Formats: sequence, structure tokens, C-alpha cells
Amino acid sequence: MAANIGCLKVENHNHPSTRNLPDTFKSSPNEWYCWKNDLRKNPDIKILISIDSTSFPLGTGPKLNEIWHSGYYPVVWTNKNYKMLYVNMGHNDIDYENKTDKELSFTFGNENQDRLIIDALMWYGTSGKSRK
Repeated sequence: MAANIGCLKVENHNHPSTRNLPDTFKSSPNEWYCWKNDLRKNPDIKILISIDSTSFPLGTGPKLNEIWHSGYYPVVWTNKNYKMLYVNMGHNDIDYENKTDKELSFTFGNENQDRLIIDALMWYGTSGKSRK
């Protein structure tokens, strides 16, 4: 089974939520989500972080289509028309396979992901309609 720890690539360091992050960083293990539509084709979407190609294969299965071997997967983006940030980090890795429902990892507790959330909250708290 493939690991579900991804390497994330910051695509835009100009946004207040990503300016303090390194170019790439390891994520906490979690359940990733993918999208049918290519978000890059929407002119209002600005992708800030995506899964780096060094992460592949990525996923835990058990179905083969749940393991990604290539592709483009944005995980953090903003919409230029709103002061919003979408963070697609899924949730904690949980042992469903052995039916223990034990938490195997925590989405929080990763220094860089925590920095992303804190900086995003600080940006939300600023006055004005800044939509970088």
C-alpha cells in the first residue's frame, strides 16, 4: 500500500497565508481529495499549494483508483472574488482497514501546516477586502 504522506509545493509565496512557508514541505498523513475539474482553468482561482510530484505514488487504497501515480492535485487555493482560503488537507489518517478506528496521525501538529492555518487566520482578521 502506498504511503499517504505527501510532499507539498508552495506555488505562490505572495499570499499572506503562504509567505512564511518553505518551497516544499512534508504533510501530515491524511486522506487526500481530488477534483474532476481542473482548477487552473478557472481564472478566479489562484492555487497556492499543490502536491509535489515526488509524492507519487500517494494514497492508501484499498482500491487501486484511490492511489495516485501522477497528476496535478491542488490542496490550497483562494478565489480572487472573495476573501477565502480552501485548505484541502482531508482529515487524520484513521485505521479503517483493521476496523479499530484508531487515529494514526493528526492533521495538526505539523509545523508548516500549523503555520499555514495561523497565517490564514491572521489574514482573515485583517480589515479590508484584500483578496490576493
